[in-house]
Amino acid sequence: MAQTAPRPGTPLQGVAAAPMPRTTPATPDVFSPRTHTVARWTLAVVLGLVYGYWAAALNRDAGPITGWNVLFGLVTAFVFVGLHLAVQAVAPRLRREPHAALWAAFAGCAFGFLYSQGGDSVLMSTVLSLIIAAAVFVTTFYRYYTHEDAEGHRLGVGPGAS
Repeated sequence: MAQTAPRPGTPLQGVAAAPMPRTTPATPDVFSPRTHTVARWTLAVVLGLVYGYWAAALNRDAGPITGWNVLFGLVTAFVFVGLHLAVQAVAPRLRREPHAALWAAFAGCAFGFLYSQGGDSVLMSTVLSLIIAAAVFVTTFYRYYTHEDAEGHRLGVGPGAS
């Protein structure tokens, strides 16, 4: 049996007049806050170790692995982890524009530092890191613009959300 679609402006039959406000997130959170904290720290440490190894490999330029090279990689990893955790702690407290700008600055600086280890010019490293930062800004701003209100609160979560 075929049903016709209702005309615009006509009330729907059998449908409640107003939707009930959703008080729980759209997707259930199956992990505890402790699990999320461990995952956040683990992600930062793993990314930092990969970043430090990558920086040390670019710095040695196919030469022998030395103690200074290993130290450089460890210090780079330590700084990356510290900055990543700082951005993770500060960024969610900001409005969407500075929130996206902070992640863009972090990504642009991280990319620019790695690119500079390859031996290219400072100008090329700066231009490419600005391009990466702009791409990260556009992407993160779009995500925050579509998932948060103007004050930075997630849409569709909490009491009174529709």
